[in-house]
Amino acid sequence: MTQKSVKILVVGCGNMGASHALAYHQLDGYEIVGLVSGGKTKEVLNEKLGGGYALYDDFYKAMDATKPDAVSISTYPDTHETFAIEAIERGCDIFVEKPLADTVEGARRVVNAAAKHKKKLVVGYILRHHPSWENFISVSHKLGKPLVMRMNLNQQSEGKMWTLHRNLMKSLSPIVDCGVHYIDVMCQMTRSKPVQVYAIGARLTEEIPEGNYNYGNLQIRFEDGSVGWYEAGWGPMVSETAFFIKDVFGPEGSVSIVAKEAGGSGKSDSIEAHTKTESLLYHRSELDENEKFAHEDEWIDLTDEPDHNGLCKREQEYFLKAIREDIDLTDHMEDAVNSLRIAFACDESVRTGKVVHL
Repeated sequence: MTQKSVKILVVGCGNMGASHALAYHQLDGYEIVGLVSGGKTKEVLNEKLGGGYALYDDFYKAMDATKPDAVSISTYPDTHETFAIEAIERGCDIFVEKPLADTVEGARRVVNAAAKHKKKLVVGYILRHHPSWENFISVSHKLGKPLVMRMNLNQQSEGKMWTLHRNLMKSLSPIVDCGVHYIDVMCQMTRSKPVQVYAIGARLTEEIPEGNYNYGNLQIRFEDGSVGWYEAGWGPMVSETAFFIKDVFGPEGSVSIVAKEAGGSGKSDSIEAHTKTESLLYHRSELDENEKFAHEDEWIDLTDEPDHNGLCKREQEYFLKAIREDIDLTDHMEDAVNSLRIAFACDESVRTGKVVHL
């Protein structure tokens, strides 16, 4: 018997909102009942999707008019908590882009609301649905302990992307907004508890609020002795040559993401390039009797991996499966709160200049 489509309201029609809407448009299990945004992005998106979808300027009026089964939230982070809890209390399942909220307490309130009302809550950690990143994490488990994890995502931005970044920085720093992805990856790699963070930051422009910063570098120490760093910078002044480092090493060797095309010139503000992998380079540290490497480095080809649209479809297939099969998302939600808690501890360290113990 054919299952009933999930009626979904798309709230936020910018970069990620448009990507998720395209996934809903292409997947059989969803029926888009409306597109919501404060500006013109909903009209642009509607045209890309062939037209015909109901358009709304106001979230609450859209909720009243469409009465959706589920809501997809890809607005600015300072609205995530309010919109998510309102939708949950109206009986909707929720997909929300990362970060879950703009405070740890807000993220906890959203999770508590989902648990109380028995609604599904999926947070947009797209790398969890990426076969290459799953492979990257899997190979890291062969490297022994402790691990050294080195990652960054600096974005040289102009035009619309710089406008987006300036708007994001009204509520969150780059190391919080982007850092939750990579902190989540580090936690999956170590399978250990983070115990201490330290971070530094720099304000490189007068175009963001006083006290905010558009470059940050964080360091995390884990209970098992593993350490990791992550850096993120946004703006027209950022170097485009230093945005693609995804590298891990331990006693038994190393694994690195090598993305020659995605890491090339002019790609640092490309959302498509942020998840691109292309190849993994797996190196083993074992030496032979002559103290030469006993194993040749192994290239793992990943060029046939899904593109950004394909990844968004995987995310939304998981959301649909969670709804239809009543998947227990407790661990997923707790991981989202935990990575945000660590990211905000890093933000606190930038602002105080002190090490923060978790």
